[in-house]
Amino acid sequence: MLRFLLRRSLGAVVILFLLSIVAFLLFFGMPRDPALLMCGKTCTPANLENLHHVLGLDKPIPEQYWIFLTNLVMGSDDFAQGPCPAPCFGYSYHSNEQVWGTLMDRLPATVSLTLGGAVFFLVIGLGTGLIAAWKRGTIVDKTFTAGAMVISSMQIYFLGPLALAILVYQTHVFDKPAYNEFTENPGAWFSGLIIPWVVLSTIFASQYTRMARSSMIEQLQEEHVRTARAKGMSRRYVFLRYAWRGSLIPIVTIFGIDLGSLLGGAIITEYTFGLPGLGRLAVESVFFSDLPLLLGVMLFSATMILLCNIVVDAAYAFIDPRVRLA
Repeated sequence: MLRFLLRRSLGAVVILFLLSIVAFLLFFGMPRDPALLMCGKTCTPANLENLHHVLGLDKPIPEQYWIFLTNLVMGSDDFAQGPCPAPCFGYSYHSNEQVWGTLMDRLPATVSLTLGGAVFFLVIGLGTGLIAAWKRGTIVDKTFTAGAMVISSMQIYFLGPLALAILVYQTHVFDKPAYNEFTENPGAWFSGLIIPWVVLSTIFASQYTRMARSSMIEQLQEEHVRTARAKGMSRRYVFLRYAWRGSLIPIVTIFGIDLGSLLGGAIITEYTFGLPGLGRLAVESVFFSDLPLLLGVMLFSATMILLCNIVVDAAYAFIDPRVRLA
């Protein structure tokens, strides 16, 4: 297990390194000059040249990238804004604030949205999927399967405004979604996120319904399950004791990818409901051509995805005894 985790961790570091290079090169292929955006309408050539020097944009691209890597690992005291401890992504071109501090400020909103939505879509998706598999071929199975197919064809940018129009602006059943600190007001935190949770979980739950149903039906055809039934064990016991555990492998795999992606920022959901999370921050970094912020969000999101995948792979051996990590 230790060798497996070490090997996967080293692979993740290599992936992050290559991703940072690609992001760096793509940034310098953008048509907009961040120094020109900061300079304003009354910008002079002298001011523009000075901004290029202050931001370090007058250095060769390889040198800029090397400075970025060393600052990330060791921190730096060379910034005009002040010291930047590791992990140092630098200072934002737009807000002039530390990128790492900005990421940590936006992270609670994304974590709240992700964890709440994950609980909703796992409970709903797995529950309806298992019921559909248990009632295979009945009207219940057909209803759940058809409903999942219809909902999965919808998107958050359609369901989100629709939910706001009906539940907030017309019926006034809920307040407008907003993020509040859980430690300050748990009630406001919950009520402000209930609509984003429901909308987000509706999209994902439909996928997990179909996945759980097909995985469970496949497990029921396995030899060890049929052997258990031949020995006289009840259908309910075999369903919950043997088939259910084996069906978790593909579900956990997809869940790890989904969870990592959402922790990296649910861009459409956060923008639709005005939540100050990492997804919204990613869009703002592109809009303002903010290289330090763009790299920070991208590498942080990629790290979340890779970490979740490593945890999922390690969990396989505990979920299914037939799986061994080599």
